[in-house]
Order: sequence, then C-alpha cells, then structure tokens
Amino acid sequence: MAFSPFASLAGIYRPNAKTGRFLSALLLSGVATGLVKGIQDNFLAEAVHIDAFERGIVEFFREIPGLLVVFFLAWMYRFTENRIFKIGIALMFAGLAGLLLAGTGKVIVVIFMVIYSGGEHIIMPVRTSISLDLANKNKGGASLGITSALGHGGNIIGFLIVTGVFFLFSRFGMERLFRFKAIFAASAALMLAATLVALAMSEKGPRIKRRRFYFARKFFKFYMLEVFYGARKQIFITFAPYVLILNYGADTSVISLLLATCALFSFIASPLIGKLIDRVGYKSIMVTDTLILIVVCFFYGFSQRLFPMRIAFYVVCINYILDGIISVASMASNVYVQDIAANQEEITATISTGISVNHVISIIIALLGGLIWKLLGIEALFTCSAFLGLCNTLYAATITTKKAGAT
Repeated sequence: MAFSPFASLAGIYRPNAKTGRFLSALLLSGVATGLVKGIQDNFLAEAVHIDAFERGIVEFFREIPGLLVVFFLAWMYRFTENRIFKIGIALMFAGLAGLLLAGTGKVIVVIFMVIYSGGEHIIMPVRTSISLDLANKNKGGASLGITSALGHGGNIIGFLIVTGVFFLFSRFGMERLFRFKAIFAASAALMLAATLVALAMSEKGPRIKRRRFYFARKFFKFYMLEVFYGARKQIFITFAPYVLILNYGADTSVISLLLATCALFSFIASPLIGKLIDRVGYKSIMVTDTLILIVVCFFYGFSQRLFPMRIAFYVVCINYILDGIISVASMASNVYVQDIAANQEEITATISTGISVNHVISIIIALLGGLIWKLLGIEALFTCSAFLGLCNTLYAATITTKKAGAT
C-alpha cells in the first residue's frame, strides 16, 4: 500500500475521500498567509504610513469582498466547490504578486489587498463545505479541526520566518522596505505553489446550487450570532495589532513572534476544540468562548491604566493570544448549521450568507472603530467589543440543540 502522510486521518475522513491535495493546498496557503499577516500591520503603519483612523478605512475596503461573497458564489453556480477553491487560491496569489510589484502608495496597496481578500473570502465557505463533505458521519467537528489546525500550522511557519528574517535583516542594516518586499516575494512564491497543487485537485467535488442570499427561519439564530461575532472579530483583527504597534512600540519581529505563539496555541487547540464540539455540543462551546472574550476585552482595553507600561504590554500580549485561541471556537457555529440543515446545498448557502451578514457589521465596525479610538480612546473601543461578546453569550444560550450530545 502506498504511503500517505494523511493516512492517520482515515477515521475522520470517508474511505474514498481524496484529501491529500486539498490539505496540502491549505498548508501551503497557510504558510503564505502567515508571512503576509506577520508583516501586514507594520507594513501599513511604517511603510504606507496608515494611522489608526485610516486603518479602519483600509479595513472597510478590505472587508467588502466578504460582504459580496454570496454574489460571487451565486455567479459561479455552475462550478463545483473544488473549482471555486482553485479560483480563490489563484486570486490570493494575484493579490500577493501585486503587493510585491507595486509601490507603497495608499490606493494601490489597498487595491491589491482587496484582490487578496476577495480570494480569501471566496475560499472561506467552500473550504468549510469541502471539509464537511469529506468527513465521516458525526466527524464534522474533527474535520473542521484538522482544516483549522493546518491553517494555523502554516501560519506558525510563516510568522517564525518573518521573525527570523526581520531580526537578521535588522542586524545587517537592510532597508525596511526591502525587508517587507522580501516577505511578499516568499509569500507570493508559496501561494503560487498552493495554486498549482489546488489546480491538480479533482473536478468531481460536490456541485452545489447557490442562491444570492439564503434566509430560512430555522437559521435566524445563526445569522444573529454571525452579526455579534463579525463585530467583535473585526475590532480585534483591525485594531488589536495597532494597539501593540502604536501604543507599545511593537516592531515587526515582536508582532510576528506574537502571532506565531498565538497560532501555535490555536494549532494545538483546533483539533481538540473540534473533538470537544462533537462531544459536548456546539452550544456549550459558543457560550464559553464569548464569556472568556469579555475578560480578554477588559484587559486589552484597560491594561495601560491598571499596570505599569511594561507589565501592561505583557498583559495585552497574553490577551491577544487568548483571543486567537477562542476565535478557533467559531467553528462551532458551522457545526450548528450542519446539525439543522437538510442537505449540503443548504449548508453552503447558509454559511455563505452568514459570511456576508458577518461582513455587513464588519465594514461598519471597521469605520466606527477607528473613529471611536480617535475620539474616545481604546478603552471605549474594547468596552464595545466586550458588550458585543456579552450579547453573543446571551444569544447563544437561547439555542435549542438537536443532537443528544449537545447541551
């Protein structure tokens, strides 16, 4: 029998499922994404000279593809999930190639960030649906855990590369912009490799009829949870790194090392949380996740008032890592959809619409967040995030579970 590096996953995936290329493409794109995320905020702050308020504006445009993802998927209704996955990976490569070759003008940088983001958001729902489709019965959570772990594992490698490169380049006095471009070059090369691997995937994946928007009464709670999650997620994604950079002076090596630590814990936690979802139920995970978030938001917003600056920096770093870990638990809502959906088409349609609902609030929060920070300070910004987490907790507690194992 031929050796397969994914043979140990046989208990999770269907016997006839061909997972190797799909999982390999996820790993390669994960490394490329880790490289980009490791430098993104420092690149915007130091090379493109984006301030805290403008960061919200950048995020507004970057998140627009998430709002439009259901239209993109509806337009590609004739395509299988595998083909759409390939298109998304190719768009991510195009965006990275543009960032590598373009200058540091604000408009051109945002344009290529939007192209990259378009690929990312196209992949989100189909990655989930492919992962669920490949899984054995009642192993959906474990399958999503593996998918998430591969992404985080790739991110770890990317973050560590950024940390090492920027440390070495600073020792040799390399120009700052050259360091950023070197990382973009490596990221584009890896994403090209991911694109080639994805193109080799079979075209016989699930073909799902799509609608522009799919709203069914039974999924109303899922959509509301996406609203709360989208709002609180956006505050952390957009402004948490900027707090570290602008308020605490964190350089690229520090940010990327912090992201690597965060991704390492998430890599370890992803399969465990996936199995925990299957065992104790998605409802318990949803409630616990957002309760922890409230504590994280409090310390992120008020540490500089409670502790000396050096101690506050470490407290904020710890809370940044905690947020990364608990964000993994968001996969519970996808298992919730699988539990109450009638078929695979309904799962993909619902998750796609959920992403757009998520991003309606995300683009609003991106703009308002920068304004709140500018006018009222980071304390008010993260107090808003904590309040949204509380709303999420209370709403998740109202879910009526279907499976006996859920609580």
